[in-house]
Amino acid sequence: MLKLTDLTLHYGHSQILNGISMEAKQGEVTCVMGTNGVGKTSLMKAISGTHPRSGGKLELNGEQMGIFSAHRMAWKGVAYVPQGREIFPLLTVRENLETGFSCLPGNEHSVPEEIFDLFPVLKQMQNRRGGDLSGGQQQQLAIARALITKPRLLLLDEPTEGIQPNIIQQIGEVIRHLNTSGRMAIVLVEQYFDFAYDLADRIVVLRRGEVLINDAKEELSRDQVLQGVTV
Repeated sequence: MLKLTDLTLHYGHSQILNGISMEAKQGEVTCVMGTNGVGKTSLMKAISGTHPRSGGKLELNGEQMGIFSAHRMAWKGVAYVPQGREIFPLLTVRENLETGFSCLPGNEHSVPEEIFDLFPVLKQMQNRRGGDLSGGQQQQLAIARALITKPRLLLLDEPTEGIQPNIIQQIGEVIRHLNTSGRMAIVLVEQYFDFAYDLADRIVVLRRGEVLINDAKEELSRDQVLQGVTV
């Protein structure tokens, strides 16, 4: 589904990612882990087109992607839920969901009932402004809005950050459901170790902008992964 080869990224003269090579397969959760500042969010931005990569190859469904904008990558089937959620606070829940229509043909401009099956609270709050929702509800809205675009690759950056435990559990159940459906590849960046480890099919650990570990979870012990993400 997604294949990166020697991907690099710079902010000005500072190189943040150094030759990242990894894959994320359809029907699997690939968890990207590591301490703060190792380049996890930068990797998500490079994949989504939010920040242009400096070099390397990005292949999606066998097609080589150029240095495309975030909007074009969304059209190609990449949905990105950024750290901080970035919902529209003055739009209603339904209007936030409808912004995902921009990536779809006109005959698909409807909110599937499955979205409300996954996130029942959003159905109850369709007419509430996004800014009036709790942090956990906003996170659910951000994920739901990404799913509206019918992605083939879903990027989730720190979905548990600042979220109450019961919502974390719900989000984990949604990720499992999406993974089981086999319709997409999921790349999850997560600091909450138990959450990430439990969901992962494949684990990628970054250190100083480089890949330290890249393997199927079944090939790794919990202690190996913990050691990789510990300073």
